[in-house]
Amino acid sequence: MSGRGSTAAVSGNVQARLGAFSLQTGDFSWPLDGITALFGRSGCGKSTLLRAIAGLIPRASGTLRVGEALWLDGRRQTPAPQRDVGYVFQDAALFPHLSVRGNLQFAASRAPKGEAPAAIDQVATEVGIAHLLDRRIAALSGGEKQRVAIARALLSRPRLLLLDEPLAALDWKAKDELLELIGQIARTQRLPMVLVSHAPEEIERLAQRVVFMQDGRILRIEPLTEALMRADSPLFDRLGPVAVLEGEATPLAEGLAQLRIDGSLLTFPAAAEPGRVRLRIYARDVTLARSVPTDISMLNHLPARICGFAASRPGHSLVRLCLADGQGLWSEITMRARDALRLAEDEAVIALIKAASVER
Repeated sequence: MSGRGSTAAVSGNVQARLGAFSLQTGDFSWPLDGITALFGRSGCGKSTLLRAIAGLIPRASGTLRVGEALWLDGRRQTPAPQRDVGYVFQDAALFPHLSVRGNLQFAASRAPKGEAPAAIDQVATEVGIAHLLDRRIAALSGGEKQRVAIARALLSRPRLLLLDEPLAALDWKAKDELLELIGQIARTQRLPMVLVSHAPEEIERLAQRVVFMQDGRILRIEPLTEALMRADSPLFDRLGPVAVLEGEATPLAEGLAQLRIDGSLLTFPAAAEPGRVRLRIYARDVTLARSVPTDISMLNHLPARICGFAASRPGHSLVRLCLADGQGLWSEITMRARDALRLAEDEAVIALIKAASVER
């Protein structure tokens, strides 16, 4: 299927007017692989752009190319059913008069011609809804409905999966489970996705790149790691700057996992399986030393180089750290500590990590 694991792109320049709102993206292009997040304040045009990609805005104009397919050329559009996209809505949008199996059978019947039909039972098992196939939609929880919606989208054999805030209405447990499922699908099926979200933690857990939007325009498109290395990143929440490091996980006993990052081994409480994981680390949980300290309970540390400084809350300084493998993280320390250590740009330091969350 074109686009999976390739160097193809989603590119174009899309315009649309819905009432008083105007979408004017400007020229854009991002790789047709991994998970691309559309991020911005409510009403900035994230869902409108997603609907335009899906072909759900009849009066859209401009250009839109997905891989080799030209879906929008001036005002000529490829009809939505011919675009080979799967769409997961915030409210699931399932057929209430059909059972779970009926919803999935309908989706499977709409797979593109020439594609081998997907096995409903197999997809249901992969998505964790095999035990729900005979249930009515009204009997499902919010998380179960979203799993059915994802399975339905996958059964249409899409080249691109569009996710319109699929986690917004879920409780924290269901949200965490769905985040893991979406990440697993992206990895195992190599299915490109576009995710609309206003939750930084969702983007930091899943995305490879971020499309920042404001007032119907695309401001910039950045790899996630670069977006998080800007001191003024819109992705930072009330807890302050955060970084995402990637490494290889090895499960240990007693609910621990060992992560190899930039040649160093870190150990954290996590039920991680072997494989690639992400480590989310807040700047407030990273302190600095000139050398590896002894007789200290903080056992996780990484050698790093100071790449710059940025303003922080009163009495504090942000220190941008670069690792040898190209990854980066932040440390927030007091100005008093910065002066006492006489820290300067391009100097070598040891980053001591107090806490982090391990994500698949």
